Amino acid sequence: MVSMELTRGLGLRDCVVIGLGAMIGAGVFAALGPAAGAAGSWMLLALGIAAVVAYCNAQSSARLAALYPVSGGTYVYGRERLGPFWGYLAGWGFVVGKTASCAAMALTVGSYAWPEHAHVVAVAAVVVITGINYVGVQKSALATRVIVGSVLAVLAAVVVAGMGGNHSAAVVLDSEIGPYGVLQAAGLLFFAFAGYARIATLGEEVRDPQRTIPRAIMLALAGALAVYTLVAVAALLTLGSGGLAAAHDPLARVVEAAGAGWLAPVVRVGAVLAAAGSLMALILGVSRTTLAMARDGHLPATLAAVHPRYSVPHHAELAVGAVVAVLAATVDLRAAIGFSSFAVLAYYLIANLSAATLSTAENRPARWVPVVGALGCVVVGFSLPIGSVLAGLAVLALGAAVYGVRRNIPAG
Repeated sequence: MVSMELTRGLGLRDCVVIGLGAMIGAGVFAALGPAAGAAGSWMLLALGIAAVVAYCNAQSSARLAALYPVSGGTYVYGRERLGPFWGYLAGWGFVVGKTASCAAMALTVGSYAWPEHAHVVAVAAVVVITGINYVGVQKSALATRVIVGSVLAVLAAVVVAGMGGNHSAAVVLDSEIGPYGVLQAAGLLFFAFAGYARIATLGEEVRDPQRTIPRAIMLALAGALAVYTLVAVAALLTLGSGGLAAAHDPLARVVEAAGAGWLAPVVRVGAVLAAAGSLMALILGVSRTTLAMARDGHLPATLAAVHPRYSVPHHAELAVGAVVAVLAATVDLRAAIGFSSFAVLAYYLIANLSAATLSTAENRPARWVPVVGALGCVVVGFSLPIGSVLAGLAVLALGAAVYGVRRNIPAG
Protein backbone atom coordinates (compact mmCIF):
# COMPACT_ATOMS: atom_id res chain seq x y z
CA MET A 1 0.00 0.00 0.00
CA VAL A 2 1.36 3.43 -0.94
CA SER A 3 1.21 5.93 1.92
CA MET A 4 0.67 9.60 1.05
CA GLU A 5 2.00 12.58 2.96
CA LEU A 6 -0.36 14.74 4.99
CA THR A 7 -0.89 18.39 3.98
CA ARG A 8 0.67 21.22 6.05
CA GLY A 9 -2.35 23.53 6.28
CA LEU A 10 -2.54 24.52 9.97
CA GLY A 11 -1.24 27.88 11.23
CA LEU A 12 -0.61 29.19 14.75
CA ARG A 13 -4.22 30.24 15.37
CA ASP A 14 -5.57 26.87 14.21
CA CYS A 15 -3.15 25.01 16.48
CA VAL A 16 -3.96 27.14 19.54
CA VAL A 17 -7.69 26.66 18.95
CA ILE A 18 -7.33 22.89 18.55
CA GLY A 19 -5.38 22.73 21.81
CA LEU A 20 -7.93 24.90 23.63
CA GLY A 21 -10.78 22.85 22.18
CA ALA A 22 -9.25 19.68 23.57
CA MET A 23 -8.69 21.16 27.04
CA ILE A 24 -11.65 23.45 27.77
CA GLY A 25 -14.36 20.83 27.33
CA ALA A 26 -12.61 18.21 29.43
CA GLY A 27 -11.55 20.41 32.33
CA VAL A 28 -14.41 22.72 33.10
CA PHE A 29 -17.32 20.37 32.55
CA ALA A 30 -15.91 16.99 33.58
CA ALA A 31 -13.05 17.26 36.10
CA LEU A 32 -13.92 20.06 38.57
CA GLY A 33 -16.48 18.03 40.52
CA PRO A 34 -14.32 14.93 41.16
CA ALA A 35 -11.33 17.16 41.94
CA ALA A 36 -13.32 19.11 44.55
CA GLY A 37 -14.38 15.80 46.09
CA ALA A 38 -10.73 14.80 46.52
CA ALA A 39 -9.13 18.12 47.53
CA GLY A 40 -12.02 20.08 49.04
CA SER A 41 -11.16 23.74 49.56
CA TRP A 42 -7.57 22.97 48.53
CA MET A 43 -8.68 22.42 44.92
CA LEU A 44 -6.92 25.56 43.70
CA LEU A 45 -3.64 24.20 45.09
CA ALA A 46 -4.29 20.97 43.20
CA LEU A 47 -4.93 23.01 40.07
CA GLY A 48 -1.58 24.74 40.57
CA ILE A 49 0.25 21.41 40.94
CA ALA A 50 -1.43 20.06 37.81
CA ALA A 51 -0.45 23.25 35.97
CA VAL A 52 3.22 22.93 36.98
CA VAL A 53 3.35 19.32 35.78
CA ALA A 54 1.55 20.32 32.59
CA TYR A 55 3.97 23.21 32.04
CA CYS A 56 6.99 20.93 32.28
CA ASN A 57 5.35 18.39 29.99
CA ALA A 58 4.46 21.16 27.55
CA GLN A 59 8.02 22.51 27.48
CA SER A 60 9.45 19.04 26.87
CA SER A 61 6.84 18.26 24.22
CA ALA A 62 7.32 21.59 22.46
CA ARG A 63 11.09 21.18 22.10
CA LEU A 64 10.69 17.62 20.86
CA ALA A 65 7.87 18.53 18.47
CA ALA A 66 10.02 21.24 16.88
CA LEU A 67 12.80 18.69 16.36
CA TYR A 68 10.47 15.94 15.08
CA PRO A 69 7.56 17.70 13.28
CA VAL A 70 5.74 14.54 12.18
CA SER A 71 2.53 12.82 13.25
CA GLY A 72 2.70 10.69 16.38
CA GLY A 73 3.81 12.96 19.25
CA THR A 74 5.64 11.16 22.07
CA TYR A 75 5.37 7.88 20.19
CA VAL A 76 7.91 9.36 17.76
CA TYR A 77 9.98 11.15 20.43
CA GLY A 78 10.33 8.04 22.60
CA ARG A 79 11.26 5.92 19.59
CA GLU A 80 13.92 8.36 18.40
CA ARG A 81 15.43 9.28 21.79
CA LEU A 82 14.96 6.21 24.00
CA GLY A 83 14.39 3.31 21.62
CA PRO A 84 11.53 1.55 19.80
CA PHE A 85 10.00 -0.05 22.90
CA TRP A 86 9.57 3.23 24.78
CA GLY A 87 8.08 4.93 21.75
CA TYR A 88 5.70 2.04 21.32
CA LEU A 89 4.70 2.11 25.00
CA ALA A 90 4.02 5.86 24.81
CA GLY A 91 1.90 5.39 21.70
CA TRP A 92 0.03 2.50 23.29
CA GLY A 93 -0.70 4.52 26.44
CA PHE A 94 -1.82 7.52 24.42
CA VAL A 95 -4.14 5.62 22.10
CA VAL A 96 -5.75 3.59 24.90
CA GLY A 97 -5.95 6.44 27.41
CA LYS A 98 -7.22 9.01 24.98
CA THR A 99 -9.73 6.60 23.51
CA ALA A 100 -11.18 6.45 27.03
CA SER A 101 -11.14 10.27 27.07
CA CYS A 102 -13.05 10.33 23.79
CA ALA A 103 -15.74 8.14 25.34
CA ALA A 104 -15.87 10.40 28.41
CA MET A 105 -16.35 13.50 26.28
CA ALA A 106 -19.02 11.80 24.17
CA LEU A 107 -20.87 10.86 27.36
CA THR A 108 -20.58 14.45 28.59
CA VAL A 109 -22.37 15.53 25.42
CA GLY A 110 -25.10 12.97 26.07
CA SER A 111 -25.46 13.75 29.77
CA TYR A 112 -26.01 17.47 29.18
CA ALA A 113 -28.02 17.23 25.97
CA TRP A 114 -30.46 14.43 26.89
CA PRO A 115 -29.67 12.77 30.24
CA GLU A 116 -32.30 10.03 29.89
CA HIS A 117 -30.65 8.80 26.68
CA ALA A 118 -27.05 9.84 27.31
CA HIS A 119 -25.45 6.78 25.71
CA VAL A 120 -27.50 7.05 22.52
CA VAL A 121 -26.66 10.73 22.13
CA ALA A 122 -22.99 9.97 22.87
CA VAL A 123 -22.79 7.44 20.05
CA ALA A 124 -24.51 9.85 17.66
CA ALA A 125 -22.01 12.57 18.60
CA VAL A 126 -19.10 10.25 17.82
CA VAL A 127 -20.56 9.43 14.39
CA VAL A 128 -21.11 13.10 13.48
CA ILE A 129 -17.69 14.27 14.67
CA THR A 130 -15.87 11.41 12.97
CA GLY A 131 -17.60 12.46 9.76
CA ILE A 132 -16.43 16.07 10.17
CA ASN A 133 -12.84 14.97 10.81
CA TYR A 134 -12.99 12.65 7.78
CA VAL A 135 -13.44 15.49 5.29
CA GLY A 136 -10.27 17.33 6.33
CA VAL A 137 -8.38 18.71 9.31
CA GLN A 138 -8.86 22.32 8.15
CA LYS A 139 -12.64 21.86 8.43
CA SER A 140 -12.12 20.37 11.89
CA ALA A 141 -10.04 23.41 12.91
CA LEU A 142 -12.73 25.79 11.62
CA ALA A 143 -15.48 23.95 13.51
CA THR A 144 -13.35 23.90 16.66
CA ARG A 145 -12.76 27.67 16.37
CA VAL A 146 -16.51 28.32 16.37
CA ILE A 147 -17.04 25.96 19.30
CA VAL A 148 -14.22 27.43 21.42
CA GLY A 149 -15.43 30.98 20.86
CA SER A 150 -18.97 30.06 21.92
CA VAL A 151 -17.82 28.14 25.01
CA LEU A 152 -15.52 30.92 26.18
CA ALA A 153 -18.44 33.35 25.99
CA VAL A 154 -20.56 31.01 28.13
CA LEU A 155 -17.77 30.54 30.67
CA ALA A 156 -17.30 34.29 30.91
CA ALA A 157 -20.98 34.59 31.83
CA VAL A 158 -20.56 31.85 34.47
CA VAL A 159 -17.56 33.64 35.99
CA VAL A 160 -19.38 36.98 36.15
CA ALA A 161 -22.50 35.39 37.66
CA GLY A 162 -20.52 33.27 40.12
CA MET A 163 -18.24 36.01 41.38
CA GLY A 164 -20.86 38.75 41.53
CA GLY A 165 -23.92 36.77 42.59
CA ASN A 166 -25.32 35.17 45.76
CA HIS A 167 -22.82 33.05 47.74
CA SER A 168 -25.14 31.90 50.53
CA ALA A 169 -25.42 28.35 49.12
CA ALA A 170 -21.70 27.60 49.50
CA VAL A 171 -21.04 24.43 51.51
CA VAL A 172 -17.57 23.36 52.68
CA LEU A 173 -16.75 19.68 52.17
CA ASP A 174 -17.10 17.96 55.54
CA SER A 175 -14.05 15.69 55.46
CA GLU A 176 -10.37 15.86 56.37
CA ILE A 177 -8.20 16.61 53.34
CA GLY A 178 -4.53 15.63 53.34
CA PRO A 179 -1.67 15.73 50.83
CA TYR A 180 -2.89 12.54 49.17
CA GLY A 181 -6.27 14.11 48.40
CA VAL A 182 -4.62 17.20 46.92
CA LEU A 183 -2.32 15.08 44.73
CA GLN A 184 -5.24 12.90 43.64
CA ALA A 185 -7.17 16.02 42.63
CA ALA A 186 -4.10 17.22 40.73
CA GLY A 187 -4.11 13.95 38.81
CA LEU A 188 -7.79 14.31 37.97
CA LEU A 189 -7.30 17.93 36.90
CA PHE A 190 -4.31 16.95 34.78
CA PHE A 191 -6.85 15.15 32.58
CA ALA A 192 -8.02 18.65 31.71
CA PHE A 193 -4.61 19.97 30.71
CA ALA A 194 -3.55 17.17 28.38
CA GLY A 195 -5.19 18.69 25.30
CA TYR A 196 -2.05 20.49 24.14
CA ALA A 197 -0.69 17.09 23.08
CA ARG A 198 -3.10 17.26 20.17
CA ILE A 199 -0.97 20.05 18.69
CA ALA A 200 2.16 17.90 18.74
CA THR A 201 0.41 14.86 17.27
CA LEU A 202 -0.68 17.01 14.31
CA GLY A 203 2.93 18.00 13.61
CA GLU A 204 2.88 16.74 10.04
CA GLU A 205 -0.04 19.06 9.19
CA VAL A 206 1.38 22.29 10.68
CA ARG A 207 2.99 25.09 8.67
CA ASP A 208 6.48 26.09 9.90
CA PRO A 209 6.28 23.47 12.69
CA GLN A 210 9.62 24.34 14.35
CA ARG A 211 8.25 27.80 15.19
CA THR A 212 4.50 27.22 15.31
CA ILE A 213 4.22 24.13 17.54
CA PRO A 214 6.17 25.39 20.61
CA ARG A 215 4.35 28.75 20.54
CA ALA A 216 0.93 27.14 20.09
CA ILE A 217 1.46 24.67 22.94
CA MET A 218 2.42 27.36 25.46
CA LEU A 219 -0.34 29.76 24.35
CA ALA A 220 -3.00 27.05 24.58
CA LEU A 221 -1.78 25.95 28.02
CA ALA A 222 -1.70 29.52 29.37
CA GLY A 223 -5.17 30.22 28.04
CA ALA A 224 -6.62 27.05 29.54
CA LEU A 225 -5.02 27.73 32.95
CA ALA A 226 -6.49 31.23 33.04
CA VAL A 227 -9.97 29.91 32.21
CA TYR A 228 -9.77 27.05 34.75
CA THR A 229 -8.64 29.35 37.54
CA LEU A 230 -11.41 31.89 37.00
CA VAL A 231 -14.13 29.25 36.71
CA ALA A 232 -12.84 27.29 39.73
CA VAL A 233 -12.80 30.42 41.90
CA ALA A 234 -16.34 31.32 40.83
CA ALA A 235 -17.56 27.77 41.51
CA LEU A 236 -15.94 27.56 44.95
CA LEU A 237 -17.32 30.97 45.96
CA THR A 238 -20.85 30.04 44.90
CA LEU A 239 -21.20 26.33 45.75
CA GLY A 240 -18.28 25.72 48.09
CA SER A 241 -16.18 22.58 47.85
CA GLY A 242 -19.03 20.41 49.15
CA GLY A 243 -21.60 21.67 46.69
CA LEU A 244 -19.16 21.45 43.81
CA ALA A 245 -18.21 17.87 44.69
CA ALA A 246 -21.86 16.79 44.84
CA ALA A 247 -22.95 18.38 41.56
CA HIS A 248 -23.15 16.37 38.35
CA ASP A 249 -23.69 19.61 36.39
CA PRO A 250 -21.65 22.04 38.51
CA LEU A 251 -21.58 25.08 36.23
CA ALA A 252 -25.34 25.00 35.73
CA ARG A 253 -25.65 24.78 39.51
CA VAL A 254 -23.29 27.75 39.91
CA VAL A 255 -25.49 30.14 37.91
CA GLU A 256 -28.65 28.84 39.58
CA ALA A 257 -27.23 29.28 43.09
CA ALA A 258 -25.84 32.69 42.17
CA GLY A 259 -29.34 33.91 41.24
CA ALA A 260 -28.97 33.74 37.45
CA GLY A 261 -31.02 30.64 36.77
CA TRP A 262 -31.97 31.93 33.33
CA LEU A 263 -28.37 31.21 32.31
CA ALA A 264 -28.61 27.48 33.15
CA PRO A 265 -29.93 26.37 29.70
CA VAL A 266 -27.21 28.44 28.03
CA VAL A 267 -24.59 26.76 30.22
CA ARG A 268 -25.92 23.32 29.25
CA VAL A 269 -25.63 24.20 25.58
CA GLY A 270 -22.10 25.45 26.27
CA ALA A 271 -21.25 22.15 27.96
CA VAL A 272 -22.43 20.21 24.92
CA LEU A 273 -20.39 22.42 22.59
CA ALA A 274 -17.29 22.21 24.80
CA ALA A 275 -17.40 18.44 25.09
CA ALA A 276 -18.02 18.14 21.35
CA GLY A 277 -15.01 20.37 20.62
CA SER A 278 -12.87 18.32 22.98
CA LEU A 279 -14.08 15.09 21.38
CA MET A 280 -13.24 16.43 17.92
CA ALA A 281 -9.66 17.32 18.90
CA LEU A 282 -9.20 14.04 20.78
CA ILE A 283 -10.23 11.91 17.82
CA LEU A 284 -7.86 13.93 15.64
CA GLY A 285 -4.94 13.21 17.97
CA VAL A 286 -5.66 9.51 18.53
CA SER A 287 -6.07 8.85 14.81
CA ARG A 288 -2.71 10.55 14.02
CA THR A 289 -0.86 8.47 16.62
CA THR A 290 -2.59 5.39 15.22
CA LEU A 291 -1.34 6.42 11.77
CA ALA A 292 2.25 6.75 13.03
CA MET A 293 2.17 3.36 14.78
CA ALA A 294 0.68 1.70 11.70
CA ARG A 295 3.46 3.17 9.55
CA ASP A 296 5.98 1.43 11.81
CA GLY A 297 4.17 -1.90 11.76
CA HIS A 298 2.85 -1.84 15.34
CA LEU A 299 -0.75 -1.66 14.10
CA PRO A 300 -2.34 -3.03 10.88
CA ALA A 301 -0.86 -1.41 7.76
CA THR A 302 -4.28 -0.37 6.45
CA LEU A 303 -4.47 2.22 9.26
CA ALA A 304 -1.58 4.11 7.60
CA ALA A 305 -3.68 4.97 4.54
CA VAL A 306 -4.16 8.68 3.74
CA HIS A 307 -7.24 9.77 1.78
CA PRO A 308 -6.22 10.98 -1.72
CA ARG A 309 -8.71 13.87 -1.67
CA TYR A 310 -9.06 14.94 1.95
CA SER A 311 -5.44 14.21 3.02
CA VAL A 312 -6.48 12.63 6.32
CA PRO A 313 -5.70 9.15 7.74
CA HIS A 314 -9.23 8.03 6.95
CA HIS A 315 -8.89 4.36 7.90
CA ALA A 316 -7.42 5.31 11.28
CA GLU A 317 -10.16 7.88 11.89
CA LEU A 318 -12.92 5.39 11.06
CA ALA A 319 -11.35 2.71 13.27
CA VAL A 320 -10.94 5.10 16.20
CA GLY A 321 -14.48 6.39 15.75
CA ALA A 322 -15.87 2.84 15.78
CA VAL A 323 -14.03 1.91 19.00
CA VAL A 324 -15.07 5.15 20.73
CA ALA A 325 -18.70 4.61 19.70
CA VAL A 326 -18.68 1.16 21.33
CA LEU A 327 -17.13 2.54 24.53
CA ALA A 328 -19.55 5.47 24.61
CA ALA A 329 -22.40 2.99 24.64
CA THR A 330 -21.02 1.11 27.65
CA VAL A 331 -18.54 2.96 29.91
CA ASP A 332 -18.96 5.15 33.02
CA LEU A 333 -17.95 8.83 32.75
CA ARG A 334 -16.02 9.39 35.98
CA ALA A 335 -14.12 6.09 35.86
CA ALA A 336 -12.87 6.98 32.39
CA ILE A 337 -11.28 10.20 33.70
CA GLY A 338 -9.02 8.45 36.24
CA PHE A 339 -7.98 5.71 33.82
CA SER A 340 -7.24 8.21 31.07
CA SER A 341 -5.21 10.42 33.44
CA PHE A 342 -2.94 7.54 34.47
CA ALA A 343 -2.30 6.39 30.90
CA VAL A 344 -1.58 9.93 29.69
CA LEU A 345 0.74 10.66 32.64
CA ALA A 346 2.72 7.57 31.58
CA TYR A 347 2.82 9.03 28.07
CA TYR A 348 4.23 12.32 29.37
CA LEU A 349 6.71 10.52 31.62
CA ILE A 350 8.26 9.15 28.43
CA ALA A 351 8.11 12.62 26.84
CA ASN A 352 10.08 14.11 29.73
CA LEU A 353 12.63 11.29 29.70
CA SER A 354 13.03 11.86 25.96
CA ALA A 355 13.51 15.62 26.42
CA ALA A 356 16.19 14.97 29.03
CA THR A 357 18.37 13.45 26.28
CA LEU A 358 18.33 16.60 24.12
CA SER A 359 21.57 18.51 23.67
CA THR A 360 22.08 22.28 23.70
CA ALA A 361 22.30 22.23 19.91
CA GLU A 362 18.89 20.54 19.84
CA ASN A 363 17.35 23.39 21.88
CA ARG A 364 16.85 21.40 25.06
CA PRO A 365 14.69 22.89 27.84
CA ALA A 366 16.21 23.92 31.17
CA ARG A 367 17.62 20.86 32.95
CA TRP A 368 15.04 21.02 35.75
CA VAL A 369 12.05 20.97 33.39
CA PRO A 370 12.09 17.28 32.32
CA VAL A 371 13.19 16.21 35.82
CA VAL A 372 10.30 17.96 37.56
CA GLY A 373 7.95 16.86 34.79
CA ALA A 374 8.95 13.19 35.08
CA LEU A 375 8.78 13.16 38.89
CA GLY A 376 5.44 14.96 38.78
CA CYS A 377 3.99 12.41 36.37
CA VAL A 378 5.03 9.54 38.68
CA VAL A 379 3.87 11.11 41.96
CA VAL A 380 0.57 12.47 40.64
CA GLY A 381 -0.12 9.31 38.61
CA PHE A 382 0.21 6.99 41.59
CA SER A 383 -1.93 9.32 43.71
CA LEU A 384 -4.96 8.64 41.51
CA PRO A 385 -7.73 6.29 42.78
CA ILE A 386 -6.34 2.78 43.18
CA GLY A 387 -8.72 1.35 40.58
CA SER A 388 -7.41 3.78 37.96
CA VAL A 389 -3.79 2.97 38.86
CA LEU A 390 -4.31 -0.79 38.67
CA ALA A 391 -6.25 -0.56 35.39
CA GLY A 392 -3.59 1.69 33.89
CA LEU A 393 -0.75 -0.60 34.95
CA ALA A 394 -2.61 -3.60 33.54
CA VAL A 395 -3.12 -1.91 30.17
CA LEU A 396 0.53 -0.82 29.96
CA ALA A 397 1.65 -4.35 30.90
CA LEU A 398 -0.60 -5.77 28.20
CA GLY A 399 0.93 -3.41 25.66
CA ALA A 400 4.45 -4.42 26.71
CA ALA A 401 3.51 -8.09 26.45
CA VAL A 402 2.12 -7.62 22.94
CA TYR A 403 5.32 -5.86 21.93
CA GLY A 404 7.45 -8.69 23.34
CA VAL A 405 5.42 -11.40 21.63
CA ARG A 406 5.58 -9.62 18.27
CA ARG A 407 9.34 -9.17 18.48
CA ASN A 408 9.83 -12.88 19.13
CA ILE A 409 7.70 -13.97 16.17
CA PRO A 410 9.99 -14.63 13.18
CA ALA A 411 9.33 -12.34 10.21
CA GLY A 412 7.62 -13.91 7.23
